[in-house]
Amino acid sequence: MRYSIRLSLVQVAALVVFALTAGGTFGAPAKSGPVKSPPAQQVTSIEGVTEYRLANGLQVLLYPDESSSTVSVNMTYHVGSRHESYGATGMAHLLEHMNFKGTPTHPHIPQELASHGASANATTSYDRTNYFETFPAAPQNLEWALGLEADRMIHSFIAQKDLDSEMTVVRNEFERGENSPTRILQERVLESAYLWHNYGHPTIGARADIEGVPIKRLQDFYHLYYQPDNATLIVAGNFDEAKTLALIERLYGVIPKPTRTLPNLYMAEPPQDGEREVILNRTGGQKVLIEAYHIPADAHPDSPALGILTQMLNDRPSGRLYRRLVATKLATSASADANTMHDPGWMMFTVVLSKDAEIAPVRTELNSIIAGLATEPFSAEELSRAVSQQVLGYERLMNSSQEVAASLSENVAVGDWRLLFWDRDQMKKVTLEDVKRVASTYLIPSNRTVGEFIPDDHPERATIGAEPDLTVLLKDYKGATVQEAGEHFDPTPANIEARTHRGTVGLVRTAFLEKKTKGDRVDATLQFHFGTAQALENRGFIGRLTAEMLMRGTRLHTRQQLEDALTSLKASMRIGGDAAAVSVSLQTIRENLPEVLRLAAEVLQQPAFAPDQLDEIKRGQLAGIETSRGDPQALAQLAAQRYVSPYGSNDFRYVPTFDERADGIRKVGVEDLKTFHQQFYGAGVAEVAVVGNFDEAATGKLIGELFGSWKSPAAYERAANDVKTLAGKVETIVTPDKPNSVYISLGTLKLRDDDPTYPALVVGNTILGGGFLNSRLATRIRQQDGLSYTVESQVSADALDAVGSFSIFAICAPQNMSKVEKDAREELARVLADPVTAAEITTAKSGILQSRQVGRSSDGALAGQLVRHLYLGRDFSWDAHFEKALAEVSADAIQKALRIYIDPNALITVKAGDFSKATQ
Repeated sequence: MRYSIRLSLVQVAALVVFALTAGGTFGAPAKSGPVKSPPAQQVTSIEGVTEYRLANGLQVLLYPDESSSTVSVNMTYHVGSRHESYGATGMAHLLEHMNFKGTPTHPHIPQELASHGASANATTSYDRTNYFETFPAAPQNLEWALGLEADRMIHSFIAQKDLDSEMTVVRNEFERGENSPTRILQERVLESAYLWHNYGHPTIGARADIEGVPIKRLQDFYHLYYQPDNATLIVAGNFDEAKTLALIERLYGVIPKPTRTLPNLYMAEPPQDGEREVILNRTGGQKVLIEAYHIPADAHPDSPALGILTQMLNDRPSGRLYRRLVATKLATSASADANTMHDPGWMMFTVVLSKDAEIAPVRTELNSIIAGLATEPFSAEELSRAVSQQVLGYERLMNSSQEVAASLSENVAVGDWRLLFWDRDQMKKVTLEDVKRVASTYLIPSNRTVGEFIPDDHPERATIGAEPDLTVLLKDYKGATVQEAGEHFDPTPANIEARTHRGTVGLVRTAFLEKKTKGDRVDATLQFHFGTAQALENRGFIGRLTAEMLMRGTRLHTRQQLEDALTSLKASMRIGGDAAAVSVSLQTIRENLPEVLRLAAEVLQQPAFAPDQLDEIKRGQLAGIETSRGDPQALAQLAAQRYVSPYGSNDFRYVPTFDERADGIRKVGVEDLKTFHQQFYGAGVAEVAVVGNFDEAATGKLIGELFGSWKSPAAYERAANDVKTLAGKVETIVTPDKPNSVYISLGTLKLRDDDPTYPALVVGNTILGGGFLNSRLATRIRQQDGLSYTVESQVSADALDAVGSFSIFAICAPQNMSKVEKDAREELARVLADPVTAAEITTAKSGILQSRQVGRSSDGALAGQLVRHLYLGRDFSWDAHFEKALAEVSADAIQKALRIYIDPNALITVKAGDFSKATQ
């Protein structure tokens, strides 16, 4: 579970909420027999999304997508921190946590989620709380998920014993947020910008309210808002619409319509009457400047223009924020964010500076940029680019049923799900005059919160107009034409193998899986390996920066032209790499794939290596290093990595200290990158995988033309991985003024992933700490003792060398570190000493197997797996064999594997935090 920075409201009117009780207002359906509920009424249908309404008030949105191999269920309640009252801040978020503690029918929700292989979570915002699960498309999975959400709508325990442990978990989550000066500064700015409205309070709430809220108040809040007439159920993915609607009618129709009346939250923030200022003094590695302005609600006619304005300001490298603040070296990063919500929200500018920079000239330049929006118009080209990028974002969104469900939830929260499409259509109509007008109306000094109060005899005030009547606004809205659905593809190893064609084109090994997709989308991954361990000595920094520079422009296209070309081709391209390899992941549509592949070849083979772009990357990385020097997690992870790394300082895989990293980055110049590219880039070994809607023969021919003869000038030999034998050690790192601390316990394994014992080790780790909230570590440290928000264990093994690792990770308040360490050690000892139970094994296996299937349901991820298999000389029969081995693992095999590979006395333990006041 997580909460967003844009979460938090308190209404005086909501005080009446807690005078209500659950008694006599709602109850469970009778158990004497099935209850016949009235059929759902269809309300409207737009672009494949159909709205239904049950008699008890439940709103249902169905988005069937036959091309998906998963189903997402999203239950959104129209309640967030905006609905909280005095003394109860953070209650909506705390209730989100409590709703995972079970019901009489579903007493162990985390275990159920794990056993169904569900990717699940919940979030709380200012305007809503939602719970969502994505799982393999199967009728039994869908019925389980719908039944779970129906049951915890009105039957969650919300018990004192659960509050006792979960309160401390949420408090730890609060403490984690307190580690970030930028986040705290954002909160302080909003607290000053909003005098009365709950948008001025962080959704996580105040520490005192988290610790002190009475269980009765939490129960009353739950019974008031968690009801069908205050909820929207969203189902998206591969399912039968008619059968699903009937199932929803059966499961939800029997829930009575409440007789209570929801509070009318009438608070409206008055117009700001002068500039306000906040100064925050805390430890940190960089300076931050934030300016916020009040803007209208999401449904307001000015909202689309504000979104386009934000897009143009944020564009890199042509956007004004980048050109005038980052490219000029005044700042390391600069961004704008328009938060349009149910009620009038805010537009926030965030600028990050190095620790030794001066804020005054940056603030002057930022205010000059903002003032210039009214006097220095944008160009038609900038507007067209911004609109095209937004349109492309919507098109990509509609290709993912999971993202559609999430976006529908957000639009439900701000007023109406149809705003998802309405906003898109209105955004296309935005003119340069609209952009200038909204900037002149809202981005004015008296509406700004950064700091000081300035007297003004003739104050200029921004008056925020009332949001329109959505019933009138959307009455006849029909939306655009629904996209043609793709085929249903079952992502089993056998089916993947049956559909995959492998071959070789020149130096490149290929894997093609052609299928019909929604929106004719296609994903591809290209990977190139080069060099030897000896040839790459002392070139780690150069290799990584070379890969990072590739998307910064070519000899034929500037960085901006490259971004514009990708937008016009409805494509995305991501490049990653190090000194020994570079990989490209891309997505586009069928007709544009050839041009996108040509663009990828240009990026790989003809980089520009512009000095200003290298300087920008280096400044950003150096600023990040300075921030990391005081961050407990960064320090702990670096220390742990250095303990287990077997490589010397000359090796390109060496783990440098922060000082070594900064020094290495500073020394790299443009000529170093050009020389490295000339000496190494090309195919020593190369793999390409394409998945989706494409012409296999034409694509194979084009790959041969582009990459078949692009040979690396240097010899290639895979650098074998080594494993380091460890002796137990404990290191404590002190990080002053950080209220959250980090615990890492790490060991190395001499093990490959094809070892017969590895499946048992994977299942054993899942039981120990690799599951959702049902693992032993999570059950004890988070669920039972309430000490940590995040606690987990991981196990890994290499495919080619006997190199692996085992680790335990947790965060906690510094004063709880000794308890967390004790709990972790005891649970590890227990799993090594005593056999795991049959129920634990069944749940773990089910979760692992279904999660692996979900992982193959994404075309982009599948392309990546195909490329990896090509490099390893495998196909998906290996996956089938591995999953069969997982399914057959016994309790004895699990215990034997754990005892062979995990020695508690050999683990390296690193603890980082402010332990000065902790009782250890």
